[in-house]
Amino acid sequence: MKAERKLEAVKDASHLYEVERRARHAERPGFRISELQLSPTQTVPWHFHTNISDTFYVLEGKMRLFLQNPKQDVRLGVGESFVAVAGRPHLVTNAGEGSLTFLILQGVGEYDYVPLV
Repeated sequence: MKAERKLEAVKDASHLYEVERRARHAERPGFRISELQLSPTQTVPWHFHTNISDTFYVLEGKMRLFLQNPKQDVRLGVGESFVAVAGRPHLVTNAGEGSLTFLILQGVGEYDYVPLV
């Protein structure tokens, strides 16, 4: 019988994956707005948030989101947005040949990051 691995939530995931640039534009209890820039080879690995949703808004480039429960493949361009609800596993990739820059609005609730790998 295989032992079930307990997923450990972290309060700051910035050390878990590399990005070209990361900036926090606003933060207050239960809500924050960040800007991330990914190179064509960078990803935000599989994870979910227990209490908050992620709203992605593309500023530059092309984004591809993979989601589970249910499985979904979403492609976004400049000016497009998508919401990954709390508890829904997702992975963020750069789907273009240049940098991807996007805003991520997170809330409302206490932030956590639960890695799946």
